[in-house]
Amino acid sequence: MGQLSFAEAERIYRPHKHMHTVNKLPHFIIIGAMKSATSSLQEQLVQQDGIFMCDPKEPNFFSDNEQYAKGMGWYSGLFSAAPNGSLLGEASTHYTKLPTHPHTVARLKEHLPHARFIYVMRHPVDRLISHYIHEWSMGVYHCDIERAVERYPELTTYGQYAMQLEPYFEAFGSDAILPVFFDHLIRYPQMELERICKFIGYSGEPLWVNDCQPSNLSSERIRRFPLYKLVIESEIAAWLRQTLIPKGLRNAVKSRLTMRHRPVLGNDLHVELEAVFDQDLGHLGNFLGTELNCGNFKKVTASKVLSWAAIDGK
Repeated sequence: MGQLSFAEAERIYRPHKHMHTVNKLPHFIIIGAMKSATSSLQEQLVQQDGIFMCDPKEPNFFSDNEQYAKGMGWYSGLFSAAPNGSLLGEASTHYTKLPTHPHTVARLKEHLPHARFIYVMRHPVDRLISHYIHEWSMGVYHCDIERAVERYPELTTYGQYAMQLEPYFEAFGSDAILPVFFDHLIRYPQMELERICKFIGYSGEPLWVNDCQPSNLSSERIRRFPLYKLVIESEIAAWLRQTLIPKGLRNAVKSRLTMRHRPVLGNDLHVELEAVFDQDLGHLGNFLGTELNCGNFKKVTASKVLSWAAIDGK
């Protein structure tokens, strides 16, 4: 189902909208950015005693019209299994996908005015490349990365972090948003987990249980196709493939469906993109009270904890 207007979605889901009562709602939300280790962070938080995160991991309730049309009762039901006293959370990267989902912040402000938000940021060019790999592997993009940058502006806009954050600052103030940086999370996972847990009000002693190897960043280079799960992931299909299809043929098919090398941007496009991102990072650096650009992003964000400087009126 494609993106529906809210009116269309509400007409479809109206019969179910009032079947649930609103009891439990999240205290915190990981709002992005896409392809910045949000899944790894969610996996860590869900393993801490006293923290409950909903399933599905990304309900995208406040961003996607067809989800929002299901109503707050439906959304609250995602947290109904949480033990009393738990900290409740979810992780939807659609919540920082402007301009694709323009109503997200207003809806969050209306229904979760006291929520805490965690925003994980990664070098924007690295994020763009991982985003492209993801969409290619899911069968959404069918062109090379240079054409994709031209055709799909979201590859760029989802990595313009200051632009994505400004509506949150306006609606909630900077105190409600925790900046987290991918490179610092990789280098100091336990420290970052403790900082995040303190921010969301967790009173326990958090423990990072695995090495910080982002689970969704580089393992998606096999292109999906219709009936992928049935053909590839089911045990019966796996047995049939291994029994009936010669290994050489299986490897040839797998090779055609696999992106063997991480895509590389041409120099001209790389320079052009860095100019776009540098403008946004300049604003982000102002928010953080430090100079920030594509050239120093990894070094600066990996070396120290960055917090919001004084932001106008907040």
